[in-house]
Amino acid sequence: MGDAGNHSIQHGSKKTVALIALGCPKNDVDSEIMLGLLQDDGYTIVTDVAAADAIIVNTCAFIKSAQEEAIEAILAASRQKNEGVLQKLLVTGCLAERYQQGIIDQMPEVDAVIGTGHIGETAAILNSLFAQENAERCYAGALSGTQYLENRRVLSETRPFQYLKIAEGCDNHCTYCIIPSLRGPYRSRPIKNLIKEAEALVSAGAKEIVLVAQDVTRYGMDFSGEHQLVPLIQALSEIQLLERIRLLYCYPEEVDAALIAELQNNPKLARYLDLPIQHISDPILKRMGRKGNAEEIKALLLRLRTAVPGIVLRTTYITGFPGETEENFETLLNFVAEAPFEHTGVFDYSKEHGTPAGKMKNQVAVRVRKKRRDTLLAMQQKNVENWHTSRLDQSAVALIEGVSDDGLFYVGRTEAEAPDIDPVVYIASEQPLTIGQMQKIKFLCMQEYDMMAMAIF
Repeated sequence: MGDAGNHSIQHGSKKTVALIALGCPKNDVDSEIMLGLLQDDGYTIVTDVAAADAIIVNTCAFIKSAQEEAIEAILAASRQKNEGVLQKLLVTGCLAERYQQGIIDQMPEVDAVIGTGHIGETAAILNSLFAQENAERCYAGALSGTQYLENRRVLSETRPFQYLKIAEGCDNHCTYCIIPSLRGPYRSRPIKNLIKEAEALVSAGAKEIVLVAQDVTRYGMDFSGEHQLVPLIQALSEIQLLERIRLLYCYPEEVDAALIAELQNNPKLARYLDLPIQHISDPILKRMGRKGNAEEIKALLLRLRTAVPGIVLRTTYITGFPGETEENFETLLNFVAEAPFEHTGVFDYSKEHGTPAGKMKNQVAVRVRKKRRDTLLAMQQKNVENWHTSRLDQSAVALIEGVSDDGLFYVGRTEAEAPDIDPVVYIASEQPLTIGQMQKIKFLCMQEYDMMAMAIF
């Protein structure tokens, strides 16, 4: 639905564009691709929305809170039509794909809605709007291929780590998730294209590359029928100035012997895995449409701990899923009490229209969902305190990323902390440190979820 064409409009003067990026790192990559397309077409990218001729709000729609954040951002941007120089307002991303016509109908300030299948047409669509060619306002439809991901990115931040999106879409079809209908089936990018992009990111200063997709462990299954993640990691490891590779969103059932061996033997691969298990009670896992069970999850965790000493594991849980009884929750609580993960995110279940879970009977009351979430988080806080205590006086290597707001400490991350989602390490140093430097540190104490450390020379 909707076709902006391939023509390029010549602007009377350079137009300015500001982009507001919401959601996950995968969405951030999409935002940077749109910025690249716009810049290549002659637009000037600005960070001040009040100075922008056009604003693009790239949205998330995974859960209700993300949808609310997106709507607030759209409304705030729309006010620039009265307060600033704004002429065109575009909404892109998952919310645009999911509620395309609703946004058009309820938000007249929005000039165009660009769904996930039309990201590559962003510049052409904006050209049509500025040229007043009576362009369509809604561009949405099925996704295919990964071609848009091969466009140049304009990095939104200068930082020593960058995300590399290795695939698009998802084949898992968990009953609570709308992503497959918004992003399409799982589609891996060619290894040679990923190597080329990673080399460009490293040339721009990245010392750590974080591989992201809805499920990175499924990489290559769609074009070869076999896991290709390890060959990709090995190829990336050949990039000379790349110091660290990190994996996010690894589904437990796809973690195989080859990946575990790579975690054991590859010094560039962070001993860190994000395994979103969501629950541990078998009846709930089955209702969620998850492929594994409690016994298999526990066996994998034991295998990882035994084979890769010092590995750090992260997960996410959902509380209050439809049908979750007190007994089911108690099973999960007992599991968390065993401290199987160093890092944990907890979400109370979000009932999403169009998902199988949204139609299930025995929906759990919102207040119960939230109470269970808070109970789980309190228990995990104790686990974190115990883990941090075990790290005191231990040494590690941290990637220096900046300076604390008060200017007293450097801010860094070891292989045990993923960017944006995990705590950081505050580092005191008797000598100047530089951003992007890999620095040996010694842990001194903890401050809530964060650690304090001293640089060692």
